[in-house]
Amino acid sequence: MDAIRRFRLAVMEWAAGGAGAPAAAAAAHELAASTALRTVVLVEGVSDQVALEALAARHGRALGAEGIAVIPLGGATSIGRFLNLLGPQGLDVGLAGLCDAGEEGHFSRALERAGLGCDLARADMEPFGFYVCVADLEEELIRSLGAASVQQVVDAQGDLRAFRIFQKQPAQRERNVEQQLRRFMGTISGRKSQYARSLIDDLDLTQVPRPLDRLLAHLYL
Repeated sequence: MDAIRRFRLAVMEWAAGGAGAPAAAAAAHELAASTALRTVVLVEGVSDQVALEALAARHGRALGAEGIAVIPLGGATSIGRFLNLLGPQGLDVGLAGLCDAGEEGHFSRALERAGLGCDLARADMEPFGFYVCVADLEEELIRSLGAASVQQVVDAQGDLRAFRIFQKQPAQRERNVEQQLRRFMGTISGRKSQYARSLIDDLDLTQVPRPLDRLLAHLYL
């Protein structure tokens, strides 16, 4: 297991608390000091991690090999704890992040508490490397690709019949196809991550959603 992955797992165990937290904290400190760790990117979930790493790969970059650890928070409400561990009052490593519009407040308040600004609006967070998706990452990718192209990806994944059945559900009939696709991707555990990679692989690199594009650019400043 490479050092950046071990650092990521140690930080996640440390943040979770419990009996293993002290050992995980020690491991995180040691790995941060002994590896070429450059930046930690805090994202809400595994699908965001998958998308960012897949986009970097399409540009010929390997984030882990370049000292960038992408850590899924397991929900935006955990951002404060991770910033306490990793920010100026903790390991004091380079930080960046990505969140959904609905969780923007959690991120901005946590950044303020960590001493990274005051009264932070969305535009104020970006110089720190934190970017906000319009709705969420799935919505950003569906909008960039277009509904027709996304349905081709769904077909290639063998899910088109399941999606057509899903569209006929009473709760979905009043939604447009973009909204239906977004909902469909969240119906089964692991499906968001599956489609995050597939949609990134199918994406025209001139049409990358702004939050992902700016975040990746920030990491390579």
